[in-house]
Amino acid sequence: MLKEHAKLMSAFLASGEIIGRKKLQKMIFIAKKLSFPFQEKFQFHFYGPYSEELTLRVEELCNMGFISELREKKGGYFQYRYTVTEEGQEFLNMYEKAMPSLPECLQDMNEQSSRFLELVSTVLYFDTLPKEEVTEKIFTLKSKQKYTHEEIGEAYDYIEKLNQKLVVS
Repeated sequence: MLKEHAKLMSAFLASGEIIGRKKLQKMIFIAKKLSFPFQEKFQFHFYGPYSEELTLRVEELCNMGFISELREKKGGYFQYRYTVTEEGQEFLNMYEKAMPSLPECLQDMNEQSSRFLELVSTVLYFDTLPKEEVTEKIFTLKSKQKYTHEEIGEAYDYIEKLNQKLVVS
């Protein structure tokens, strides 16, 4: 059980600080699709791939004092900031971290907007379909986001860029 928690904490540690629950969900989903060994199951939800298991695991890590969750009021909604605590770092030191290119990939993802990561994760969610069908699904399922053909192309390019980081490492 704690092995999966340690993997998740490694992701938090590699990212520094993750701002936003949606961004966290997308980063872990994308990392999983890039073949990092995250075990959480994802299903398609309002904002793209979502994992209830991931939400529960983060809650457990917060309850154990390994992850700090800071809730901030931002206009009409709350935003959450996540960082690894000292106790969390001590816990992580006991586990082997065998995911060498994970930090570089997560740091890159953490620099992207949640909106863009939502698009990238949606493209990856439907990665068994031809590009034209994925584009059609995005225009249908994500119509409120008003993604453009150019942004969808950028998402495919970004996925390729992340895959290159894995090859180089």
